[in-house]
Amino acid sequence: NLTIPEYVKRFEKDIDSYLVKVLEQMHITLNNGLSSEGYLPGRLHVKKKAKEFYQKYLSNPTRESLVYAYALANSEENASGNIVVTAPTCGSCAVVPAVLLSFQKNNNVSDEKIIEALMVAGIIGNIVKTNASISGAEVGCQGEIGVACSMASAALTYLENGDNYDIEYAGEVALEHHLGMTCDPVDGMVQIPCIERNAVAAMQAYNVASYVKLAGHNHNITLDSVIQVMNETGKDMHTKYRETSTGGLAIHKRG
Repeated sequence: NLTIPEYVKRFEKDIDSYLVKVLEQMHITLNNGLSSEGYLPGRLHVKKKAKEFYQKYLSNPTRESLVYAYALANSEENASGNIVVTAPTCGSCAVVPAVLLSFQKNNNVSDEKIIEALMVAGIIGNIVKTNASISGAEVGCQGEIGVACSMASAALTYLENGDNYDIEYAGEVALEHHLGMTCDPVDGMVQIPCIERNAVAAMQAYNVASYVKLAGHNHNITLDSVIQVMNETGKDMHTKYRETSTGGLAIHKRG
């Protein structure tokens, strides 16, 4: 009979001050990314797109363009070697902040409420980390982008007044539909396909939350089951698809 934030506060008495710093850094990273131009470091010569996407949002405000701009900003800051919030990892750092900060901007939600949503996201991430893995080297990108989307979907469902059952359902749906995702970055850089995956997964979190709201209390697969399957899938995955850049997209890039 507790909400997830109530549960977290029961066991983590000083969590609020820590999450204030987390949220502050998310804002700093976002603002830095939105104002940055040029190219990412490395041989791929990837152009930064966050500022361009944000300008498109300002000229024609849509939720999608805002979410994409925010996700690109965070991912490009990571790819540039700057400070990010691992949520749950560096390579998947953009999904949670893109979802939470875009929701806050569009709905005038207080920092206190976003911090509670971070508690929800953190619970999901810690459950996966404890019972499976969030490492692309161990289970592929399903453990990074998949888990990030699961965290963001659960947090967003909380912000939209979902109960604990809805939150669990959202976390389950998001992770389920990333099962089997490989970790195959081109040139070993967290740029291609990683940056786009963050943007698409952030938007997917909104889709998941909408689906769960319409579906109601009716699903057959639990989050615990999906976490177990993700772990088993990761162990069965060929090593070249687990953060080695020796298979998949990493060796089939254009040119």
